[in-house]
Amino acid sequence: MCAAVSAGRGRAAARRLGRAGGAAGASQVHGTASIPRCSRRRKSVAIAYESGQGDGAEQGISEPQRSRWEPKDWRQQLERIREMRRNRDAPVDEMGVEKCYDSSAPPQVMRYQVLLSLMLSSQTKDQVTSAAMLRLRQHGLTVDSILQMDDVTLGQIIYPVGFWRNKVKYIKQTTAILKQKYGGDIPSTVEELVQLPGVGPKMAHLAMNIAWDSVSGIAVDTHVHRITNRLKWVKKETKYPEETRVALEDWLPRDLWREINWLLVGFGQQTCLPVNPRCNECLNQDICPAAKRR
Repeated sequence: MCAAVSAGRGRAAARRLGRAGGAAGASQVHGTASIPRCSRRRKSVAIAYESGQGDGAEQGISEPQRSRWEPKDWRQQLERIREMRRNRDAPVDEMGVEKCYDSSAPPQVMRYQVLLSLMLSSQTKDQVTSAAMLRLRQHGLTVDSILQMDDVTLGQIIYPVGFWRNKVKYIKQTTAILKQKYGGDIPSTVEELVQLPGVGPKMAHLAMNIAWDSVSGIAVDTHVHRITNRLKWVKKETKYPEETRVALEDWLPRDLWREINWLLVGFGQQTCLPVNPRCNECLNQDICPAAKRR
């Protein structure tokens, strides 16, 4: 009787250990006949997800490392773009979002102004955005001042930014949400920022960078999208900026994520133009897959 109880307890303990071990437990219930199947399942999980876990790690067997894809010549191309951007004299350097807000304002007001300048900048040249932001600041650019301003006046102030009628609506809706939900501040995560009317992924990542000094991802606008496709910095051609962001973040070292938007936007404004790029002036002409060589 005692032997039977002891054996029963042993089997119960084995079953508990099996459940704690995940997939391995199911095969231990029926004894040694299913051990080979257990080994195969655990090994496949280790390969599919993380090396260094499962049977291989326990037995000191290292999993093979997959080689990381990188574009050809990208480091040399990047250094040459840095050289071409050395003077910092593109429109983005003089009138970009980082030049549009009042740096002497209280932090919460400053962050709100950063977000509004990003919303205005969509489909709009830096010069136009900068002028609109200056006019808004002259009227006192705070959450409360925008909520008190009527739509007609707001439209007159921000005109002629692109899609200004839609932006009036989005600015009013977003500002009301900020007042009600965030105490007049802006959200501190990308997930919350993109829920705001008129705020897309590029704006959200730039807001995190500029307003919160946090690198959450690569901000991909039309310039970054165009240039990285021309340089073949993506494994295969991408059609949309968000596709490009995902493709770039897959291989580009994270310590370059903050810099890459500023570099490529200015480069796209001055040299790698959307139409008739100035390839003859580009230092990357000899190693650019899209260069027009004469």
